[in-house]
Amino acid sequence: MKDWRQRRGVLLAGGILIAISLALLPFALAQVGTSWVRITNYAILYVLLALGLNIVVGFAGLLDLGYIAFYAVGAYTYALLASPHFNLHLPFWIILPIGAAIAAFFGLLLGAPTLKLRGDYLAIVTLGFGEIVRIFLNNLSRPVNITNGPQGIARIDPFHIDGVNFAQPETIAGLQFSGPIKYYYLLVLVMLAVIVVNLRLQNSRIGRAWEAIREDEIAARAMGIDTRNMKLLAFAMGASFGGIAGGIFSAIQAFISPESFVLVESIMVVSMVVLGGMGNVGGVILGAILLSFTPELLRWTVDPAQQALFGRSLIEPEVIRMLLFGLALVLIMLFRPAGLLPSAVRKRELTGHA
Repeated sequence: MKDWRQRRGVLLAGGILIAISLALLPFALAQVGTSWVRITNYAILYVLLALGLNIVVGFAGLLDLGYIAFYAVGAYTYALLASPHFNLHLPFWIILPIGAAIAAFFGLLLGAPTLKLRGDYLAIVTLGFGEIVRIFLNNLSRPVNITNGPQGIARIDPFHIDGVNFAQPETIAGLQFSGPIKYYYLLVLVMLAVIVVNLRLQNSRIGRAWEAIREDEIAARAMGIDTRNMKLLAFAMGASFGGIAGGIFSAIQAFISPESFVLVESIMVVSMVVLGGMGNVGGVILGAILLSFTPELLRWTVDPAQQALFGRSLIEPEVIRMLLFGLALVLIMLFRPAGLLPSAVRKRELTGHA
């Protein structure tokens, strides 16, 4: 009992410290530059996407390379219902659940015909699904202009709560809350809610059923698990998180186009899940944060005088940045194939011991 009380005290103190750090983080980043607050916001969006994909890939073991399509569905749902495009300006607390539901429906559309596919075949089908959605968004501008084609949708409404515009800065209790800072706090709340849902799912009967399907689908079916419905549920729930993230992305950007949802984005989210550790919620969060911030930390500018002196023969800094980024990923996968923080099951599979 004494040990439990001490452990609970340590956890409580750690939770309070993390909460204070999260509350003060945007103001500390703003001292360095407002752009870092925006980068942090996009990093949290990637965390949401990675946690959603982790349900499909990490829990259920279904390789999905077209996950960014659900992100696009949520983004365009918000843009169409909160912009002058259709002259609809619904509140965000109505649109976000609608976007999540539509994304979940698309997840079912993807999952239904792929129930018997595994491995490479499933990856190819989901990859094609992601590209199909992007191409549709790029071409649904005639004969009826639905998505405005490659020009995208502009002037998307920001979030409003009781007359408070998230895009406009304001001063509260002497503190300057810019638009990115206000979105940061909203994103942190959404992220914490998604983390709680993931942890509850992982330790629930549904989570154990997904794990059984991932390890041996035939054995899971023999034990009475409805593998069909469990797979569809994984696709739908993972897609719904992508839809929510897409809606918030639209509000932050105030403009979206099909070019925001290319295949590279799907590969990036999959890399976050694999790098952090498939099936481990903490590892997925770590992988998303690292892959979001590392490219920005490797970014630098070239002095115009040096560029004029040496000309264009030098390797572009962007190329060097991505070269270092790719090299880091290769090294991590060579020395940590289970990810930085692998789940206990996956660690046993690759190393033979817990």
